[in-house]
Amino acid sequence: MGFARKEYEFLSEIGLSSRNFGCYVDGTWKANGPVVISFNPANNQAIAEVVEGSVEDYEEGMRACSEAAKTWMQASLFPCCDIVRQIGDALRTKLQQLGRLVSLEMGKILPEGIGEVQEIIDMCDFSVGLSRQLNGSVIPSERPNHAMLEMWNPLGVVGVITAFNFPCAVLGWNACIALVCGNSVVWKGAPTTPLITIAMTRLVAGVLEKNNLPPAIFTSFCGGADIGQAIAKDMRISLVSFTGSSKVGLMVQQTVNQRFGKCLLELSGNNAIIVMDDADIQLAVRSVLFAAVGTAGQRCTTCRRLLLHESIYERALDQLLDVYQQVKIGNPLEKGTLLGPLHTSESKKSFEKGIEIIKSQACKILIGGSVIESEGNFVQPTIVEISPNADVVKEELFAPVLYVMKFQTLQEAVEINNSVPQGLSSSIFTRKPEIIFKWIGPLGSDCGIVNVNIPTNGAEIGGAFGGEKATGGGREAGSDSWKQYMRRTTCTINYGNELPLAQGINFG
Repeated sequence: MGFARKEYEFLSEIGLSSRNFGCYVDGTWKANGPVVISFNPANNQAIAEVVEGSVEDYEEGMRACSEAAKTWMQASLFPCCDIVRQIGDALRTKLQQLGRLVSLEMGKILPEGIGEVQEIIDMCDFSVGLSRQLNGSVIPSERPNHAMLEMWNPLGVVGVITAFNFPCAVLGWNACIALVCGNSVVWKGAPTTPLITIAMTRLVAGVLEKNNLPPAIFTSFCGGADIGQAIAKDMRISLVSFTGSSKVGLMVQQTVNQRFGKCLLELSGNNAIIVMDDADIQLAVRSVLFAAVGTAGQRCTTCRRLLLHESIYERALDQLLDVYQQVKIGNPLEKGTLLGPLHTSESKKSFEKGIEIIKSQACKILIGGSVIESEGNFVQPTIVEISPNADVVKEELFAPVLYVMKFQTLQEAVEINNSVPQGLSSSIFTRKPEIIFKWIGPLGSDCGIVNVNIPTNGAEIGGAFGGEKATGGGREAGSDSWKQYMRRTTCTINYGNELPLAQGINFG
């Protein structure tokens, strides 16, 4: 077992061992499901074993979580926000170790792994401040001696199902806000990143224990589809936040809708960068490199389509090909690496299959297009010259594959941008205000994230994160996303002695 390796010694500092129970149920670590192995995608060697949860473990945990929610929902503002503040402080003390674990188990390079954990710390800070601004409106009443106002109350239990590519940051987007809003949280982490799920849960559990709070306020499970299905079907869970593919997200939504629950979806992206003829090409090339190669093309906001104006097509493409040749591929924990491995061996097989489909559609591979022979899941960063009408362009290939195409007019570029089923992120490079405001306006990009002169990825937490169409329509993190984690009630109060009716109705 790889846990004995010297470079894995830091794992014990965040509560991990060679064999770990994968369920945190009412303050106890336990699990009665199958034993799985967490692998290092850089060499496909085992890191540690995890015992997954069973449906019986889930039911025990949810009973406790549902009971704990009754207490937490009635807590005043201070304990809710102070717990999240303390979670942020605890994360700061383990930032390097947790960031290193994200890189080790998921495969993203170390700066991105540390950045992911920092994102949760930022979400903690944001949520603590936000907690004092969960305001409802006071609305003028048309009736004398009446007042109308909005009250925002907790939902109760929020379920969070996260994906491997951001194995802890997406939890932070949801859990930090859910907790300050007075909700308990049940979390199912990605099946292939169980160590991150366990380490994060241990940290949160330590904060709850320190404050003598019911441990089931935060309940977590490592497990497979059976646990996810149980969350989707569970009437005790008012909101299910799901991050993953559009295909699975649609099934989750249909299941939750059947019981009239609330669903928050963050699904597939097929994101485009448009480079206009007046753009700063050097800035655009740097942005495309990060957007297309970062996280080995496994972000939902990864740039998958590059639209170059015909007048700068060759110049921009030559510069991009030049920087692609300089990308250092290797161990994500080593300094200087820009491209780590794909997350699993199955991901590598999907890349190979995708390349075969690309070749069958008469596309021209300009660079890359092959797997790298090694113990790990490494592939070459790839650029493909292609028609925007090719069928393969409509699909999301979760790998560092960039489709490049040319256009003549802004309208044509916008139409290409909007022509795919997904609608998460988009960006345009230009210096012209008239183009910028057309791009962000009603006839511009149809995505949830519409950028100018920056990459499609690397979103800040202060804005609402999410997309349209097959991306699911959900919004997480900043802005007014908190409203999805609360129940709004409109209250009309009669403080007089008469009973005037709305719309002037006289009822006897």
